[in-house]
Amino acid sequence: MATGVAHRLARSGFRVGLTEILHPLAIRREVSFGEAVFERQKEVEGVMAKRVSGVEEIYQAWREGKVPVMIDPDCSIREALRPDVVVDAILAKRNTGTHIEEAPLVIGLGPGFYAGRDVHLVIETNRGHHLGRVIEEGEAEADTGVPGEIAGYTWERVLRAPASGRFKGRKRIGDRVEKGEVVAEVEGVLLESKIAGVLRGILHDGLWVEERMKVGDVDPRGIREHCFHISEKARAIGGGVLEAILGKYNR
Repeated sequence: MATGVAHRLARSGFRVGLTEILHPLAIRREVSFGEAVFERQKEVEGVMAKRVSGVEEIYQAWREGKVPVMIDPDCSIREALRPDVVVDAILAKRNTGTHIEEAPLVIGLGPGFYAGRDVHLVIETNRGHHLGRVIEEGEAEADTGVPGEIAGYTWERVLRAPASGRFKGRKRIGDRVEKGEVVAEVEGVLLESKIAGVLRGILHDGLWVEERMKVGDVDPRGIREHCFHISEKARAIGGGVLEAILGKYNR
């Protein structure tokens, strides 16, 4: 979701920077700028992200037309950059510490934020009629706890760690998988797909996972190219953020 927002803003001419944790846990890695943490650079639909380590490298990335990605879980770089806009795209279903005074415009994605109190604006992230809506007062819809339905499947398409330990994938993003086929393992405990489809996302090898943690996603539609493009949901949320920024600064 964060990459969908950053991609839309970068394509619209904004200077965008992202902060990440030391070991990113993105599942849809082929469309995540967070992969730059592992690979140094990551291209998503024609926009290149670059791992950086300070203010000067951030400005250099912008001069190169790239999106800087910095390991900074507390977003401490904010004090040096003094951004016009802060977007909390953690999607933790709760506010992990973002407050309305962090920038002239602070935007929260999804539930956990109250527009007008915690942040200036909230963007609806729940699939459905209001996806991407800009909320000026109040909250986004509550988290249902149920994955969005794709081709009639919800829980079945989500891959969860069978045990705690180091994660290792047996398949790559874009691979075709069958029901019951082994797609990954954790400390020798095998993880099988519950449905047939294409592997749309899977965790990076070597990361520590906890039992039942989400580690992958199978798309039952079976269209491989979808694995390498930003989702319609992320684009809608990105559009909501763009609307919020333009609405603020064009008034």
